[in-house]
Amino acid sequence: MTDALEWTAICGIQDIPRSGARAVRKAGQEPIAVFRASDDHIFAVVDRCPHRGGPLSDGLVHGHAVSCPLHGWNIDLTSGRAREPDEGCARIINVRVEDGRIYLALPAER
Repeated sequence: MTDALEWTAICGIQDIPRSGARAVRKAGQEPIAVFRASDDHIFAVVDRCPHRGGPLSDGLVHGHAVSCPLHGWNIDLTSGRAREPDEGCARIINVRVEDGRIYLALPAER
C-alpha cells in the first residue's frame, strides 16, 4: 500500500534563481532539492546524491542536470539518473507550477 500524496505549495518560482536550487525540509520526510533551470523548467529530487549522499541542492546546475558538490557526479534532473560512466538514481518528486507557485507531490500529513 502506498501513502497518499497531496500537492504542497513550496515557494514562488521567483524565489529560486535561474540555474539555482532550494532545499525543502518537511517534518518527518526526506529533504528535497528543488531546481530552476536557466530555461525556467522546475525539477525536484530527493536531496541526496546516489553516490555518497551529497546534498544535490548545493551542486552546480547546468542545463537540466546538477553536479554533486562532493564528487562531481552529474545527475539528470528529468530522470534522476546519474550520467555515464556513473550509475545510480536520485528519486524524482513530481512538480507542477501554477500561477508562478511551485507545488510538490508530497505524502499527505496524517
